[in-house]
Amino acid sequence: MSAQERRDLRDGLLFSAPYIFGVLVLWMGPMLYSLYLVLQNWSMMTPPKYIGLGNFERMFVDKLVGMSLTNTAYYTFLGVPLQLIVAFGLANLLNQEVKGLSVFRTLYYLPAITPAVASAVVWAQIFNPQWGILNAVLGLFGVRPIKWLFEVAWAKPAFILMSLWSVGPAMIIFLAGLQSVPKEVKEAASIDGANNWQRFWNITVPVVSPVLFFNLVMGIIGSFQVFTSSFIMTNGGPQNSTLFVVLYIYRNAFQQFKMGYAAALAWVLFLIIMALTVLQFAVSRRWVYYEGRV
Repeated sequence: MSAQERRDLRDGLLFSAPYIFGVLVLWMGPMLYSLYLVLQNWSMMTPPKYIGLGNFERMFVDKLVGMSLTNTAYYTFLGVPLQLIVAFGLANLLNQEVKGLSVFRTLYYLPAITPAVASAVVWAQIFNPQWGILNAVLGLFGVRPIKWLFEVAWAKPAFILMSLWSVGPAMIIFLAGLQSVPKEVKEAASIDGANNWQRFWNITVPVVSPVLFFNLVMGIIGSFQVFTSSFIMTNGGPQNSTLFVVLYIYRNAFQQFKMGYAAALAWVLFLIIMALTVLQFAVSRRWVYYEGRV
């Protein structure tokens, strides 16, 4: 190795050292330690005690595990498709040539960079059954006030509605995908007699299908980790209807000090997310179009 190559290697290692440190110490370290805690009973006050698979056995009799998984699945499998539809629709609107387009793009993306705590506080006021603006708007159409965050039937739909507020990142990615659709192909299809819907469904959607797939995967991963909004707005209520998995992990770890049980729940969540991701990659071969693939 020459002196120049050694200097390049040294500089590369120096610049990548913070990331390597973060991965090894701040990510892999806690992850491996949580794997050790899975087989332990630890309250943070006494030394860990080995209990084997006791934490996993407890999950089968813990009703809140099934409830939290059901709530999370409901939020994910209803919320993510709606988020994709709204983000894709906004991206199509922002892909038009109109005046002030940059302003509209900024306004639609702005909620995504709003701090999660601030968004939760604002939406708690919007959903307020007495003076919330949402009920005031619905009242104009003759709809009775809804106790959004205080009724079991409406709590999760309220969180899904709130999730549509932050579709900005997915919208931007969709917008980038739409701008990569070849205009020549759409013009050729138009000359051949294809209408707007046919051009959209047979040209635009296949071309942006990899982008749609990416947003779908990231959306499901993110939705299974919802925490801040439920922790601040309802703390899992009413009647545990918004008790999501990550919130239940937090309760066990930092309120009840059952670190081993919380670690086991976290690993179960990790395996569920991994399984769903692998399933999506397997199914994607049937509907995702890649230009270089025949």
